[in-house]
Amino acid sequence: MIFLATCVIFNAGEFDDLIEPIEPADLLLAADGGLVHAESLGLTPDEILGDFDSLGYVPENADVFPVKKDDTDSMLAIRRGLQLGYRRFVLYGSLDGPRLDHTLANFQALQFLADQGAQGWLVGRSYLATVLKNGSLHFEPHAEGILSVFCMGADARGVTIKGLQYPLENGVLTAGFPLGVSNHFTGSPASVTVESGSLLILYDRKNGFPRQS
Repeated sequence: MIFLATCVIFNAGEFDDLIEPIEPADLLLAADGGLVHAESLGLTPDEILGDFDSLGYVPENADVFPVKKDDTDSMLAIRRGLQLGYRRFVLYGSLDGPRLDHTLANFQALQFLADQGAQGWLVGRSYLATVLKNGSLHFEPHAEGILSVFCMGADARGVTIKGLQYPLENGVLTAGFPLGVSNHFTGSPASVTVESGSLLILYDRKNGFPRQS
């Protein structure tokens, strides 16, 4: 069964506040040190999981994994959400942490979700990040600030950017050149489309979640 609700994951990175309310049907997961963020909001996670090298102790009723493992704690939570049928994921504490390697791992986790036909969002203090695969994102005219687009993996083809300062029509983005960095909203409806491949998209958090097609 596929739910329309959201799998909300708290990771151990920097955290300010929620970008949207937690709904009753949402699944709330705390990955290791992310439990601190959930508790700071007075939230009780549905599940707590990880190796707990960040938190420093094992919470009651936690699902404990060894430190030596292939999955990050964030990936453990993502796999759990997918297992339970969720296809929309919002990850807090996943973009502004002190570990750059974990931030890059979370970008790859977004690609993993896209490969599973799911949509994931990293919520930071100033930015949102998502991976778009073979589809489009549509922004409202009131969107403002910066939007950057990067190729993930193999060449991204059929890339069309509309309504931004630097448009592109049926272009090709590669992982070897940052052509899509630092574009700007212009007060018009904007969209990013990729026909084949994947794009990592980062933009100002204040613009919220765009419509996907």
